[in-house]
Amino acid sequence: MNCKAFCQFLCGAALFINPSAPACAEEAPQADSGLLRLDVSARIDWQLTRYSGHTDNSNTGFEGKYLMLRADGEIIPGLSYSWRQRLNKMHSDGNFFDATDWLYVNYAVDKWDFEAGKEIVAIGGWEYDRAPINLYGTSVFWNNIPCYQLGVTAGYKVAESDKLFAQATQSPFFTRQNRNLYGYSLRWNGSHSFYNAIWSANMMEYAEGKYINYLSLGNRFDFGKWRIEADYMNRAAAHQAFLFKDCSVIGELSFAPNERWRIHAKMTYDVNHSGREADLTVLDGTELTMAGGGVEFYPIIKNRTSLRLHATAYYSWGKNANSGDVMQNKTFLGNIGITWDMNLLNIKRK
Repeated sequence: MNCKAFCQFLCGAALFINPSAPACAEEAPQADSGLLRLDVSARIDWQLTRYSGHTDNSNTGFEGKYLMLRADGEIIPGLSYSWRQRLNKMHSDGNFFDATDWLYVNYAVDKWDFEAGKEIVAIGGWEYDRAPINLYGTSVFWNNIPCYQLGVTAGYKVAESDKLFAQATQSPFFTRQNRNLYGYSLRWNGSHSFYNAIWSANMMEYAEGKYINYLSLGNRFDFGKWRIEADYMNRAAAHQAFLFKDCSVIGELSFAPNERWRIHAKMTYDVNHSGREADLTVLDGTELTMAGGGVEFYPIIKNRTSLRLHATAYYSWGKNANSGDVMQNKTFLGNIGITWDMNLLNIKRK
């Protein structure tokens, strides 16, 4: 089955599945009713990158991948806040907010909740939804989408397991010269038995008055110790064929025999043969496939801390029109690393 046929099958099958799933499972505020919960996370890798059999020394060696500080809490009943700061991320324009993943307040009342601040742009898909610290090999789209932006969101709980979100944010593609660009998103999240989904329709302004549209269908199936994730995203702008010319397909199969082990295999396919310059994430002329997998082991799992070891290997082939991305034609990417999470402080409400 070629990629176009696979995309058609995935898209067609998705239309017969009820669109629903838990929102931002790994990115959501911590479930805590206290005034303050403070957490820190860090990940350090040894990485090997080889192009056509030759080692790239600039992308090989030890690297501090992530160092993050996170604070969550409840100001008054119903009014909560969340803040995550990337301590190892560079600032541009001297803007402290560049290294702020999110910083927002959320007010929940009845079936509604309203959020304002720097937020996660409401785009669908399970790869996109996962916390970056928990990803090793990723699609071209994921590598090039600035997913945290200033904006506002309204959410409505349609049913016990289904929630609808409407969001307006600064466009992920704003520039220093023009910050007056915006993105609009509608996302449905829910969970039904073994099936979970994160679906969205998005309009992102990539130039003044010009929009690119996303249709993102993130599907997850849980069968005991097995999990299957299948994401399809289509991107299109004016005067551009809507389906399959510019899209990404991501699939992951994982197995967790117990709480200490997780094994996964993953494949991504990004293509853009639109002949247009509207897509700033997967550039025109790209057709890149990546496959690989890895293993995770948790030697320490406690209430307030966890330690994770991982080893992964990925290989990509085809063409990536963005020469700045690590994954290019005939690229091998290997990682061995350690991740540490710890709850530093809990201040409860009296």
